[in-house]
Amino acid sequence: MSLGLFKMWGMNGNLEEKGLVACEDGRIRPAWAAESELMRNYYDHEWGRPILTESEAFERLVLEGFQAGLSWAIVLRKRDAFRLAFKDFDVDAVAAFSESDIERCAENPDIIRNRAKIRAAVHNARCVQELREDGGLLALLASFAPEHWEQPVSSATAHTVSAESHQMAATLKKKGFKFVGPTTCFALMEATGLINNRVVGASDLL
Repeated sequence: MSLGLFKMWGMNGNLEEKGLVACEDGRIRPAWAAESELMRNYYDHEWGRPILTESEAFERLVLEGFQAGLSWAIVLRKRDAFRLAFKDFDVDAVAAFSESDIERCAENPDIIRNRAKIRAAVHNARCVQELREDGGLLALLASFAPEHWEQPVSSATAHTVSAESHQMAATLKKKGFKFVGPTTCFALMEATGLINNRVVGASDLL
């Protein structure tokens, strides 16, 4: 075995132990983010990037809620259809949904047709409206960013909940939100850059 091949074998062996994959494009990603072009692009360009608007925060909150019990890949494949069905996640537009709007979504084969989650999205939009009096959804979510966070050294050791995600879930539930458990809140936190949960050694955002 040549020295170059030996080094490559050693690197890949170490990556495998960390739950990482050396992809053909030269980037290193966790296995879940290497399974398709859609997931690779999401990991490279979106996962962990801070959000700047209320509608972006509301979209993440809703989609993370729809993910419960499913894989993120399923939600991501349907995201464009979700955006169309939920008016680009304009909070006021969704808050104004009528029963016929809810039924329209429930009969839409391009999204996840879970009536409870659809109703929760409409209900949560109304909760977001009420938050505006106290600084808004973005400010509330940002208030749970920890002062210190250690990146995981492997996929196996990466957290899926934290003290802060439990606190966020409890606060959101107290304010009336639905489908906002600590695991869902943690997924939102890592996806929106409130914590950096990239495995040490993985490629950064582009």
